[in-house]
Amino acid sequence: MATDRILVIVTNAGEYEKVGYRTGLWLGELTHFYDYVTEHGFTVDIASPAGGFVPIDPESLAHDVLADLGTDRRYRDREFMDLLDRTRSIGEVEVEDYDAIYFTGGHGVMFDFGGDDLGALTAAFHDSGRVVSAVCHGPVGLLNVPLESGAALIAGRRVTGFSWPEEEAAQRADAVPFSLQDELVKLGADYSTADEPFGPYVVTDGRLITGQNPASARGVAEAVVATLKGEQR
Repeated sequence: MATDRILVIVTNAGEYEKVGYRTGLWLGELTHFYDYVTEHGFTVDIASPAGGFVPIDPESLAHDVLADLGTDRRYRDREFMDLLDRTRSIGEVEVEDYDAIYFTGGHGVMFDFGGDDLGALTAAFHDSGRVVSAVCHGPVGLLNVPLESGAALIAGRRVTGFSWPEEEAAQRADAVPFSLQDELVKLGADYSTADEPFGPYVVTDGRLITGQNPASARGVAEAVVATLKGEQR
């Protein structure tokens, strides 16, 4: 039965392990998705691996980035930003309460989206016929997801995610713990990208929906809503 609720997963990690850069949630990857799905009748709950405070990647707060699709309006919104002070932990989540799960990005997720608990939660969403979606680095949350069949969630599935050329262009190739692109391919995913780095690009494979980079968050939201609305007809 449809709940008209979507669970959004964000990071608790605020820095890289090898270098001094600060990181965290890429704010627009939350706001672009959140605004679209709520405008189309869905309620959003925000959770994180540990619960509580969510750091924001400082680069996602640059003026030109904030101005994109109204993220600056959300950044000024006290009630909205307070949601990132008190996220629920994934251990407090009941899969039956939601129609879909969405993994935001920001480099922080590379350090805390690989846990077994999150993998089991994601497998439960998938195995119960719910929508699983992610954007940018968010597909890190899809790497450690063994299904009831024993296969990896993304094996043989069409997916995208932040590419290595984009990582190099962002000057984070020496800071990240691994290449997301390589890890997706190693698990047998049919990985593809936009023709040009940082261009919006969304891949839908049944109820699995992924976006390549920050510019793709709105597109992922559109695909999630279209899938859920289509299933409700």
